[in-house]
Amino acid sequence: MTAGPLQRDIKGSASLQAPHRFAIRVYYEDTDFSGVVYHASYLRFLERGRTEFLRALGIGHRSIFAGADGESLHFVVRAMSIEFIKPALMDDSLWVETSIETLGGASVEMSQAILRDAEPPLIKAKVRIGMASQGKARRIPPLILNKLKGEASPP
Repeated sequence: MTAGPLQRDIKGSASLQAPHRFAIRVYYEDTDFSGVVYHASYLRFLERGRTEFLRALGIGHRSIFAGADGESLHFVVRAMSIEFIKPALMDDSLWVETSIETLGGASVEMSQAILRDAEPPLIKAKVRIGMASQGKARRIPPLILNKLKGEASPP
């Protein structure tokens, strides 16, 4: 994939340099009959990590869905790849790390990992999200784009 004029790699951006971390505890409901985290549960963990990452940047789902400018927007997952490296177990305390890899005018590619203690990642994921309104793709509004870039919003 080639980067277009509106796409730029912001991995080195000062405000987004360190990945966002979100704590997760593994409950019985997240596991299969043997106490190992069921593979689909990782999708929920990753979703929570992305949601909290966006919230930390000042991008709340409720506020964009309400559509301050009159258009109700929401994020959609366009693509996802997951590498299952090592299983998590019932009652584990985990971290979901989320960072932006590439930011374009209409989509964001995020890198995510699920970690336990100081171990190497249990799960690695790449997620491409986009914006949509009424079932149609939309460009990311400038206010949200600026927050994703880590820039202060204009007064």
